[in-house]
Amino acid sequence: MSGGGTGLRHHSPEPTDPTRVVVLGGRGFVGRELVAALEQAGISTMAPTRRELELTAPDAGDRLAALLRPADSLVVLAALTPDRGRGIEPFVANMAIGAAIARALARVAPAHVVYVSSDAVYPMSAGRVSEASCAEPPDLYGMMHRARETMVAAASPAPLAILRPTLLYGAADTHNSYGPNRLRRAAHKEGRIALFGDGDDMRDHLFVDDFVALTLLVLRHRSQGVLNCATGRSVSYAELARKIAARFERPVEIVAAPRQAPVAHRHFDVTALHKAFPTFRFTPLDQGLARAHRQMLGQP
Repeated sequence: MSGGGTGLRHHSPEPTDPTRVVVLGGRGFVGRELVAALEQAGISTMAPTRRELELTAPDAGDRLAALLRPADSLVVLAALTPDRGRGIEPFVANMAIGAAIARALARVAPAHVVYVSSDAVYPMSAGRVSEASCAEPPDLYGMMHRARETMVAAASPAPLAILRPTLLYGAADTHNSYGPNRLRRAAHKEGRIALFGDGDDMRDHLFVDDFVALTLLVLRHRSQGVLNCATGRSVSYAELARKIAARFERPVEIVAAPRQAPVAHRHFDVTALHKAFPTFRFTPLDQGLARAHRQMLGQP
């Protein structure tokens, strides 16, 4: 199964603010940051709460269709994330959300759709991941996103951008996945960071502010296609732990814990991203970690 494309093409070569952006999942970690950025930019935004629109309900498709307008841009962030489990029940709930969105899009075609997927659609294998890499999800979470990408694409003729971010970090993240957020919280609360084995795994870590900025660019250019959202610079967890520990005044112990999986490295080829947005610059990891650290401590 192919990755689904080789990058983006812009329907608006010059950046133009969308008429209105409807954000599904606007109360989550990324959603809150995106809604705040849209509002700060003066872009009309609607982010229905779960009480206003329960996407797993039988009538969710009809209710969403009633909210959508043909001039809207729709951003799909709504999903049960891996911290809620990677088993059958979260998979079924996520597919119900995808089906509701697809039904709504079949009734009302907006001007633009942005589906936020995940790099979990790719297997954890050797080599650099690009948009042309085979999307062969290794688990139900990745399979869910790949299936929903296809559902949304089939449901609507609107230009569709599929964004596949790597591991996101920021002070407000609640997912507590194995990454900067968990390591920073452990250092803060316990004075120690536990790494799987010697921390040899390598990952690319993307600051949430950068992902939000990329999403705004995609919306303003009404971009279409598939884009992996990553910095192109992977670091080991051992190095990441040292960077985080250095932010604390008191000593932070870094210890080894039993491994849950074999050592794995993931690297990204970000040629397509820089081709789509040549002037975009990522926040350096040290700066992003410092900003998240200050935010965690409530410092300016």
